[in-house]
Amino acid sequence: MDILLADHHSLFREAVRAILEKEPDMQVVAEVGDGVLAVAEAERHRPDIAILSPGLPGLDVLRVTEVIRERVPSCRVAIVSSDYDVSQLVRAVELGASGYMTRESPIEDLLDMARAVHRGDTVVPPSMLGDLLHELKRRRQTRDEAVRQLAKLTRREREVLALLAEGADHRTIAETLVISPQTARTHVQNLLGKLGLHSMLQAVAFVNRTDVRDELFGSAVLVDEHAED
Repeated sequence: MDILLADHHSLFREAVRAILEKEPDMQVVAEVGDGVLAVAEAERHRPDIAILSPGLPGLDVLRVTEVIRERVPSCRVAIVSSDYDVSQLVRAVELGASGYMTRESPIEDLLDMARAVHRGDTVVPPSMLGDLLHELKRRRQTRDEAVRQLAKLTRREREVLALLAEGADHRTIAETLVISPQTARTHVQNLLGKLGLHSMLQAVAFVNRTDVRDELFGSAVLVDEHAED
């Protein structure tokens, strides 16, 4: 199997590379210390596995995971973290990572993880599995509740909320939707009231926290088919 290594510590990369290349079924095709380079080398070499570590400059490890999975779907991703971070693990799995372990693990575990991920398995430390499942369930419940909240909004209000999530102010909303600034303010106040929020910043946080961008931007939850001015 061809492997890409990405870690900001050159000593760690060199040590891991030396160990991996002693295995007859493993070959390190590239090693980098930067997130942007990790994506570039993944596209160039199209390895079977990318072994990534947090702390990469340029792009953080989660963004690197997401981009590699999008651009090189055949490349599976495994993350070697400095410590157990359940939030990081959950987000990594959501973005397509297939393996997760810490630097405290024996090197045999890294070899086993690489082979298992290459076979198509998902590898998570047993001690983190319970927390992972609990967090995934909690996030699902939070997202489902947010979708129910979105169902209270008209299509126009969802359009306004989508623009707020992109950083738009009242003036930008008015110009984008070709409505008056006062009408834009009215829509903002109406959607805030329906969602139980008190500010535009809270509205942005609501979208980011609940992971409802697909529903919001795709207008998947429709109540009123007629946009309101």
